[in-house]
Amino acid sequence: MSLFGDGLDAAVQKAFTRPAPKSAGAQMRYLVKQLKGTKAVAQMLRISQRTVERYVKDQIKKPRPDLAARLEREVKARWQPQIRAQARQKAATTGGIVIDTRARMGYTAPIGSTDQDRIRHLTVALPPRYAARLFDAQEAGATEQQLKEIAAEALKEVYFQDGGRRAGQLEEVRFTDIEHLEFDL
Repeated sequence: MSLFGDGLDAAVQKAFTRPAPKSAGAQMRYLVKQLKGTKAVAQMLRISQRTVERYVKDQIKKPRPDLAARLEREVKARWQPQIRAQARQKAATTGGIVIDTRARMGYTAPIGSTDQDRIRHLTVALPPRYAARLFDAQEAGATEQQLKEIAAEALKEVYFQDGGRRAGQLEEVRFTDIEHLEFDL
């Protein structure tokens, strides 16, 4: 489970205008329509083609927990792609992104300053350029560590340095022991 990747996906999913299909049959029918056939859906979900057909006809209604999770994940990944793209575009150009986190944060600074790591709960609006960097990195397949570094750099500029008005000598922000992380557009 990717904390940053899942958090960014959840923020974009809040922009959906219609709820994704809930029942297993409706989810399966949606995937069959998207992938243009039961064979492709069966291969993607690692089940038999006949099982997919039975879900489509509502002959099976309740999937096993692991299949239900895979099914829901695949449907949400494909649901309303234009709305998803518009939400990302808006965040990356005008709106920015809000990060709400509770984590251990510290920084590297010149001698004589208090740079000890401590647990902080922050809700900070990040500028659009950081939203763009986060979404671009996520789409490029960035690792969890790379996404964390982008978020730490954004928090350094916006929270610790206040857009250049203070802590100009701050070198690096440490962002560790994340207890809670949530994004909002």
